[in-house]
Amino acid sequence: MSEPKRMHPAGILFNFFKVLRETIFPIVFGFVTFRNESMIYFLLAGAAVLVIMIVSSILSWYRFTYRVEDGELRIEYGVFIRKKRFISVNRIQSIDLTSGVIHRVFGLTKVQIETAGSGMQAEASLKAVKLPEAEQLRDELKSKLEGDLEESLDRAEEESEDSSHRITFQRLFLAGTTSGSAGVVLAVFAFFFSQIQQFIPERFYDSTVDWVVGLSIVLLVGFGILVLLLLWVLGIAGTMLKYGNFTITKKGDELFITRGLLEKKQITIPLKRIQAVGFAESPIRQPFGYASVFAEVAGGSLDKGEEFSTVLFPIMKREEVEPFLQDILPDYAGIQEGFEPLPRRAGKFYMLRAVLPFLLVGAVIWFVFSPLLWAVLLLATAALCYGYLQYRDTGFLVKGNRLSMRYRTFGRITVRMFHKRVQAFEIRQHKLQQMQSLATQKVSIIGKFGAGKHYYLKQLDESDAIRLAEWYSYRDGEGQKMDQ
Repeated sequence: MSEPKRMHPAGILFNFFKVLRETIFPIVFGFVTFRNESMIYFLLAGAAVLVIMIVSSILSWYRFTYRVEDGELRIEYGVFIRKKRFISVNRIQSIDLTSGVIHRVFGLTKVQIETAGSGMQAEASLKAVKLPEAEQLRDELKSKLEGDLEESLDRAEEESEDSSHRITFQRLFLAGTTSGSAGVVLAVFAFFFSQIQQFIPERFYDSTVDWVVGLSIVLLVGFGILVLLLLWVLGIAGTMLKYGNFTITKKGDELFITRGLLEKKQITIPLKRIQAVGFAESPIRQPFGYASVFAEVAGGSLDKGEEFSTVLFPIMKREEVEPFLQDILPDYAGIQEGFEPLPRRAGKFYMLRAVLPFLLVGAVIWFVFSPLLWAVLLLATAALCYGYLQYRDTGFLVKGNRLSMRYRTFGRITVRMFHKRVQAFEIRQHKLQQMQSLATQKVSIIGKFGAGKHYYLKQLDESDAIRLAEWYSYRDGEGQKMDQ
């Protein structure tokens, strides 16, 4: 039996930031509304709210305790309404440690505990715990889950034989250069620029706009290139901060991922929760033979801050993917050639769907402002090529109880899954597909937050779709049940 423990006093600061984040919009709205009149009342009300937030943060920290007792993690919290949460160690799926900038200043970490039913949020979250205490808590929960000490020692001996992969600085820089993060930064910059007029004096804004308009074309082009270059550098910096010191290690039946320069994350992935493994080749990386490896992991939580697919390695050469999987996830390894392509008659569906929106826009522009028609036609040509690439890259391969699918969204995606991981299989046909003996296949697995993850192969030959359905139902071509 362990004594109840409180988090580090820095937890007060994290509680305060959480409340402040939830109330920042009303505060800004009140400031904009009352900045000219009744400002004194707004300041008095703001001071009162600030005091309430500080007191609430202190009480929330003081009333939060946790302990491990009788094979359970027991958490008690709540200021006015006392709540108790008991989490059996048998239900715990993963224990993750995250250290942000403030955490690292105080030598702390955030402990997130997930169970099979965590949903959109972690089952339990300890916001500020000393790193040695967090590691001790993790080891204690795992030791109780594993059983006796002898079994733990045997497992530790096995773990010492497992391998680890770490990203180099050169690969990390290359990942940032080809990540496409500049587009995201550009979108954020554009949104910020569109809203900035509301927060600066009108006279200054108008004079700045007049000055920009008065610049020569050469200066404007140079300024635009400089802004794009700056956004590109920011995109590289963001990727390097996120994936800096990226290391993936296999220990027993779990994968451990550590990454981050400013915010250090330690993510635990039980192998039994992996539903599919794949690799993505973006249009920038594919010509150079690079790809990123990802996994679809069942469960997880939204406050974990992860993407919908878990990155197993940010970037590596295409020929390095198979050795990497052989070392980390051998069940998913094995060079697979001979993907079965789509029939030739499926190509027109892909290209028509890609180019149709531009043709409709082009028809409108032709009636309204015909001098811009050339730009629409240029975009329509690019869309036509994109549709052809989608058609050419789509295919599938069945090998025993494993299904591999390849398709293109913006980049080319290849995903591998086992039969036992497929939760649902569906075949769709609309009238045009029926006329051409084509069909769309939908395969569903369990994804992040316990939600479904769906993969589509569109415009399959109807006979191939039926053959895949028979593979899913363990039936042969004559409808007879096959041996599993």
